[in-house]
Amino acid sequence: MGLYVEARIRAGLDEVWDRSQLPDRHQRWDLRFTEIDYLPCVPGEPQHFRYATRVLPLLTVHGTGVSAGERNRPDGTRTSALRFSSAHPLSLIEEGRGYWRYVPDGDALRFLTGYDYRPRWGRFGRIVDRLLFRPLMGWATAWSFDRLRLWCERGITPERSLRHALAELFVRIAAVLVTAAVVPAAVAVGPVLAVAGAALLVPPRSVTPAARRCLRRPPKRAAGRGGNAAPTALLATLEQS
Repeated sequence: MGLYVEARIRAGLDEVWDRSQLPDRHQRWDLRFTEIDYLPCVPGEPQHFRYATRVLPLLTVHGTGVSAGERNRPDGTRTSALRFSSAHPLSLIEEGRGYWRYVPDGDALRFLTGYDYRPRWGRFGRIVDRLLFRPLMGWATAWSFDRLRLWCERGITPERSLRHALAELFVRIAAVLVTAAVVPAAVAVGPVLAVAGAALLVPPRSVTPAARRCLRRPPKRAAGRGGNAAPTALLATLEQS
């Protein structure tokens, strides 16, 4: 899989599962989606869904997908897999697939994902994806996972954590602008660069989601309980759906 993100969440397995599998809860914390809706499901078959992402105030990209989950694995972990696609001509993502794993680890839970997709728009799309869109998707996934962690561990709702993030961003930008305004133009470059560097490097507050708190590459650990590998058998069942 092209992208990998892992968060360590000190919460129960059922709590994290429900907040990531139920559409009305999932869409609250995941920055990548504005709406997620389950479609009518046939018992015994994978769950079909549709999603929407508001890219701009007047532009929303729609897509569909199918997912399946394993709640009772012999090793005590849980897994879900999904395929997704969008026919919207302005969606860079044409189709993709991925998985989530829920791995109990002591007093916490390793909540991890791996996913990849095929961009559209030919060579131009591949370049845009490599240079801009894919790094942005990785950051958005990690930021969202930490947002979920704050909700599960500290009871900070996704709406509240977003307000914290926007307020902190405003303070950082304001610090740079104020410095540029009050420092004499002849010597402004150095102080402004110093403040801008601090605005980028100072760690976020503990109540603010941060992508940097998540792993962005699979850890070099023994496979152990659940491991990091994609659930190939579960993904294979979705290829036929």
